[in-house]
Amino acid sequence: MIPQNMHTMFAKPNHDEASRQDFVNDFRVHLAAKVFPGAFPAYFNRVLPSFIKAQGREPKDRHEVRKVMTKDSYYQLWSAMQRNSQEMIWDSVIDSVERQLPDLLEKAKDLNGKGSLTLNPNVIVPKYHDAADIHLQPGAYHTDSITDDLAAGAVYDRGTYIYSMGGLGPANDGLGRILREFFRKQFPDKKVERALDMGCTIGGSVTYWSTKETGTEFHAIDVGAPCLRYGHARAKAVGGNVNFSQQNAEKTNFPDASFDIVTSHILLHETSVQAIQSIFNECYRLLKPGGVMMHLDLPQVFGQNPLEGFLWEWEIYNNNEHFYGQLRELDLAEVAKKAGFDPAKFKIHQVASSWEDGQTPYSNENFTFPVYVAVK
Repeated sequence: MIPQNMHTMFAKPNHDEASRQDFVNDFRVHLAAKVFPGAFPAYFNRVLPSFIKAQGREPKDRHEVRKVMTKDSYYQLWSAMQRNSQEMIWDSVIDSVERQLPDLLEKAKDLNGKGSLTLNPNVIVPKYHDAADIHLQPGAYHTDSITDDLAAGAVYDRGTYIYSMGGLGPANDGLGRILREFFRKQFPDKKVERALDMGCTIGGSVTYWSTKETGTEFHAIDVGAPCLRYGHARAKAVGGNVNFSQQNAEKTNFPDASFDIVTSHILLHETSVQAIQSIFNECYRLLKPGGVMMHLDLPQVFGQNPLEGFLWEWEIYNNNEHFYGQLRELDLAEVAKKAGFDPAKFKIHQVASSWEDGQTPYSNENFTFPVYVAVK
C-alpha cells in the first residue's frame, strides 16, 4: 500500500498502531488475492453440480446462487474473514483517533485557510443513513459524541484508505481526480463559476477539484456534522477552498439555477429509491440552463453470469450497503426524465477507475465507474 499523505489534521498512528493498520491492509490484500479466488472452484466443483443434480438445470440468477452458495463451507470461510477484516479496519484506526482527538480539535480551531463551514442542528439524518452503520464504521458518518466532534471524519479519512488498499491515492482524492478528468475531457470549454458536490463526507474529492479549478466557488453538502467539521479543517490543511454546509441533498436551501455543475462521488448507492428521485429533482432545480449534472457511482451491472452477480453483491449483505442491490434495478434515465432532464441529454459513461499510474481502487484493471451525466 502506498503511503497516505499525512496532513495537519491526519490522525498519525504511532508505531504499534501503524503496524496494526498495515497488518489489516495486508490481510485484506491476502484475502483478495489468495482466498477469494477459491470461491470459483468451490462453486464449479461442488455447488453447481449439486444444484444441477437437484434441479436439473443451472441457477438462473444471482439469487438462486445465493441460496446454495452461502451454505458452502469454503465460501463461509472467506466471507467470515472478509467481514472480520472490515471490522478490523475501524478497530485499527479508532485507537489512533481517540488518542489524538483533543489535539485534532485544537488544530481544527487554529487552522487558517479559505472556505467556510455552516452547520444546522435541525437537519434530520435520513433513515437510509442511520438505520445501519455504513461500511460498518461505528456510528457511521453522522454521530457526535462530544462538542464540536470530528472523530467520524478522522476515522473515515484513514479507514477508507485502508478499505481501498490505497487505491484512491495518497491524498484519498482519487474519485475527484477521475471525475474532474472526465469532466474536462467531455466539457473542455465549460466555464464553471459555482459548483456543488452532494454527499461529500470529508470532502476529499471536492477539495481536489477546488485546488485545480481555482476560479470556481465550490460548495459541498452532507448530513454528517462530524465529517463536515473534519472536512473543512482538512481542506484548509491541504490548501483547498470549499464552503461546507450541513444539508440533505434531497432538499437544499440554495436558490434555483445557482450552479454550473452539480456532482457526487459514490453517493447514490448509499441512498434510496425515493431519495434518488428527489436528488435528481434537486439537481435539475439547482442547475443553470446548460448546467451539468454528474454522479459517479458503483456499477449497476453485477457480472456476466449468476455467480459473478452473486459475488459482486457481497457488500450488500455483509457491509451495510443495503441499497446497492436496488440501485442495480433502477432505470436512472427514467429518473432523470422525471426530474425534468431531456432524455436526449442524459448519458451513462463508463470511466476507468485508474486515478494515476495504473492505480485502481479495487485492484482490478477492468473495473470501471459509471458516470450519470445530464445537461439542463
